[in-house]
Amino acid sequence: MNQVLCALLSAYLVVLILRAILSWFPIRPGTTMAAIARLLTDLTEPVVAPVRRMIPPAGMFDIAFMVVFFGVIILRSIICPAGGLGI
Repeated sequence: MNQVLCALLSAYLVVLILRAILSWFPIRPGTTMAAIARLLTDLTEPVVAPVRRMIPPAGMFDIAFMVVFFGVIILRSIICPAGGLGI
């Protein structure tokens, strides 16, 4: 069970990183990249949106996204043994 949770947290970190990277590029609607970006948003927004309601963006930086990202990293470091399923 612990290994499954570690794998899910690691996968979620990858999804968060991909969403952050894709946010740097303009994406035309109706393309494959738009569908991927939408999927990544759909996967991450249920966690980021409640945090965003508590912590509004600071200028062009989404502080809530960074809080979730580092929160997942901290949670993963607490739950997962050192050296296990690292990214």
